[in-house]
Amino acid sequence: MNNDASRPDDDSAPETKHPSFAEMIGSNSNITQNADGGIDLLSTVGGVRGILETVLPGFVFIMVFALTSNLGWGLIASISLGVVFMIIRLAKRSTLIQAGSGLIGILICAFAARTSGNAKDYYIPGFYVSAAYLAGLLISVMARWPLIGLLFGFIRNEGTEWRKKPERLRRYQVATWIIIAVFALRLAVQIPMYIADDLVALGLARALMGVPLYAAGLWFAWLVSKPAAVAGDETSTPKPAA
Repeated sequence: MNNDASRPDDDSAPETKHPSFAEMIGSNSNITQNADGGIDLLSTVGGVRGILETVLPGFVFIMVFALTSNLGWGLIASISLGVVFMIIRLAKRSTLIQAGSGLIGILICAFAARTSGNAKDYYIPGFYVSAAYLAGLLISVMARWPLIGLLFGFIRNEGTEWRKKPERLRRYQVATWIIIAVFALRLAVQIPMYIADDLVALGLARALMGVPLYAAGLWFAWLVSKPAAVAGDETSTPKPAA
């Protein structure tokens, strides 16, 4: 019996292409471009609804607590708002994971505050998240694989070829340092407020230094890492009239 007859033809088998690390990062990002090729900040941060979902729960928590001095009421208000946002997302046919991710974050913050009995601990999980992003970005820069380069490189169809070009690598290093500065600034401003028990200021700082500051940093990083205009490119410089 010829055993080779039962074996599939290796040449005819389709080759499975596995996505690169850069492609996985880029494809999972929410960064989008507008018609002019620039970064669409509003869509990137989830639109108006995404901003409200990120900012309002923590802001409502601190306002209710400041008015009532009751931790329980503040947590209930924050969690209730998170549930409302989740229901809206489910009604818009979002997946359960997408709809519930924001509520999970709120519940983690609420658990931290409820466990300690101190309202300011509602903001502790955010410190760990910022520190984790800060550490990851720093490691990527030191390893000369800047994460912002992997992200923007995928969006700009550069892949990882930019690493072979010193100027592109330098630009993406600088762009990554800009986002590092965003997370470092959050910690530098908010941790002293936490230590000083300045809860209202901490809540306001968390709202202002969340999506708005991140969006500004992302926009600046996009501009800094923009490829230089290529000589002879018709789109780079308008031709003078004859």
